[in-house]
Amino acid sequence: MRAKTEQQAAARRLRGEGRTYDEIQAALGVSKSSISLWVRDMPKPPRRARAYRGKERLAAAMARREEHRARTKATARAEVGPLSERDLFVLGVALYWAEGGKDKEYDRRERVRFINSDPQVIQLYLRWLRLLGVEQDRWRLRVAIHESADVTSAERYWAQIAGVPTDFLQRATLKRHNPTTTRKNIGVNHHGCLSVNVLGCADLYRRIEGWWSGMVVDAEPRTP
Repeated sequence: MRAKTEQQAAARRLRGEGRTYDEIQAALGVSKSSISLWVRDMPKPPRRARAYRGKERLAAAMARREEHRARTKATARAEVGPLSERDLFVLGVALYWAEGGKDKEYDRRERVRFINSDPQVIQLYLRWLRLLGVEQDRWRLRVAIHESADVTSAERYWAQIAGVPTDFLQRATLKRHNPTTTRKNIGVNHHGCLSVNVLGCADLYRRIEGWWSGMVVDAEPRTP
């Protein structure tokens, strides 16, 4: 009987704090019918308090989700480990074939051209070019960005990412402004893309095609 009296007092205290029946039930482990009986003479929590608690629960859930996301990423990163030169070579071939320019039968342009907005992708690609012996004096780097953006800031940003002086970059390619378009890639964190072209690259392009073809063939299912 004493335990029940203590639960009743606790239920009334929690209700006075603005807790819902579900929250009281979770805290005390009693039925909602008992809670209703114990607090039926008390006013309902104001809507604002309930909304605030809802926001608190949502914030807590989001925090748990972010923590789980961070742990998952850290575990996955550890699973990769350090890249060997062979790993980097294969990764670079796949990256180029996914994102780089390709030759067409109807338009023969055997050029090594790559453009991307992700700084880590650009750094990985440049690291791959160095692995292949394509040094900086054969690179032609150019920022591609909307004309309404801060072009100078974007060029400084990409020069730092590529590890080159700003004056190494060629004149930026500017996209004309269309006032009817609602753009989301704006603000101080918008840096456009970096275009990376390689001089004297016809033979290198043919080798990339060959490497990719070899990787695809090797990945095909083997007949028993």
